[in-house]
Amino acid sequence: MLHILLVAAGGATGALSRYSLTNITKFFFYESFYATFCINLIGSFLIGYFISLGYAKNYSDYFIKYFLIIGFLGSFTTFSAFSYEVLDLFLEKKIFLSITYIVSSILFCIFASFLGMQIHKL
Repeated sequence: MLHILLVAAGGATGALSRYSLTNITKFFFYESFYATFCINLIGSFLIGYFISLGYAKNYSDYFIKYFLIIGFLGSFTTFSAFSYEVLDLFLEKKIFLSITYIVSSILFCIFASFLGMQIHKL
């Protein structure tokens, strides 16, 4: 039950952080992709940082995994989840699979966005 509360609290915090950072970034840059790019960079950096905290074992595994990684970063940016999965595959020595996952995720997600835009025009 504790992990559900940690994910919910982290998710709410991550969503509010993303919303705030998006608005701040849009104040300086009109284009929305700058905000997304910044959020993805920050989220990817933080996922690596939080994973390293988990390996150091100086902090609660529950707090790091459920509040920070799944809750906060999962809500802040889905790119951090992607980064985590790629790193996990890489650390498991599944290099080809991690590269395939990277390339296919980028290509298929961009294609899906394009397809969604085209369907919307119908």
